[in-house]
Amino acid sequence: MKISIIGSGYVGLVTGTCLAEAGNSVTCIDNNLEKVKSLKKKIIPIYEPGLEELFKKNIDRGRLDFTADLEAGIAGAQIIFLAIPTPPQADGSADLSYITKVAEDLSLLIKDYVVVVNKSTVPVGTAAKVSSILAKKLSPDLFSVVSNPEFLSEGSAVKDFMKPERIIVGTTSEPATKLMKELYQPYAETDSSIIFMDEKSAELTKYAANAFLATKISFINEVANLCDVLGADIDNVRHGIGSDSRIGNKFLYPGVGYGGSCLPKDVSALLKTAADNKYDFKLLQAVTNVNNAQKLILAERVKDYFGAEIKNKTIAVWGLSFKPNTDDIREAPALYLIDSLLEAGAKINAYDPEAMANVAEIYGDRINLATSATEAATEADALVIVTEWDVFRTADLKQLKSALKKPLVFDGRNLYRHNQMAKLGFEYYSIGRQTD
Repeated sequence: MKISIIGSGYVGLVTGTCLAEAGNSVTCIDNNLEKVKSLKKKIIPIYEPGLEELFKKNIDRGRLDFTADLEAGIAGAQIIFLAIPTPPQADGSADLSYITKVAEDLSLLIKDYVVVVNKSTVPVGTAAKVSSILAKKLSPDLFSVVSNPEFLSEGSAVKDFMKPERIIVGTTSEPATKLMKELYQPYAETDSSIIFMDEKSAELTKYAANAFLATKISFINEVANLCDVLGADIDNVRHGIGSDSRIGNKFLYPGVGYGGSCLPKDVSALLKTAADNKYDFKLLQAVTNVNNAQKLILAERVKDYFGAEIKNKTIAVWGLSFKPNTDDIREAPALYLIDSLLEAGAKINAYDPEAMANVAEIYGDRINLATSATEAATEADALVIVTEWDVFRTADLKQLKSALKKPLVFDGRNLYRHNQMAKLGFEYYSIGRQTD
């Protein structure tokens, strides 16, 4: 098929690259001319495992192209994806101004029947809103608007797209149903993998899925905090409840809260949607409150440990991205920890395998960005682990002990065992676990 994708951010690039890999002719459209020039030169602006190889291959084979010209970019397209930012506004609602502007532009350019697909995460009713904008200038037989939310997890987005657990398609249009089924057939293990429903239900499915994952994370963090109080071990509790197939073990790892571009934004947007419709979503508000507190739990423990002496201490921070295998630092717990420790007067030595450049743009010379994990720990008074990168999980602990001024570790991701650390002479604190 001839596919156009408006927006070349994270979702747009992954979607475009993976659709091209299946043999489609894909044009990604972006209004940032410099970005388009870089993409044409095969310079990819994000880190995502497996993406760069497919990105370059499909450009070389002529199946993936980029332009800043909207009219030329959509010419001949059978399907136009909207992969446009919907950033949170001050009240938590999603900003739809970019989407409505593009819809207005498309209404002046569409000549033949096309399926317009909302790939962005958008509030319930957005498909209807886009349809109404297009209908002001276009005959109803020239377009269908579909809700097709993405379920891409940063760090495994290529795998998620190429081998999806489910594909949600919201449409009541027969022509759109036929085209979307044809488009996604190469990725669907069975026909039941593509789930068709109405547009509003598809829009809500995306928000409900992320809200439920956020709920699991906040729940296990609350249980871990209770374990600290009661003397129980969260690893045992997690294993015990996760073995129940009704619960499952995914997203049941305690830590320092969730971050990233999706969960915080989508939870806030769903809360705002509920409030706008006079529904008090008590559970989701509690999830948000728990997560906000959890992001600061390590900072509070470090400050409680050192007391007033924190002003003279250097704290090493391992992990700056909100999760491993990405350079994304949006709403990253590490940033909340760093802000809190800086405010208390501490000095920060930080390291992350991929997110250093993004962090440098925020902090400048207010923190020291090390070139390695060992360098960050050297002569530090304590180490705080925030992101569970494999390089930290497999660190040389004897070397770490030698590097630190004091063998003191606050582990926000429970990477090591207490008995292991005790034998090596570390003072070790983790989340919800007892000494072995």
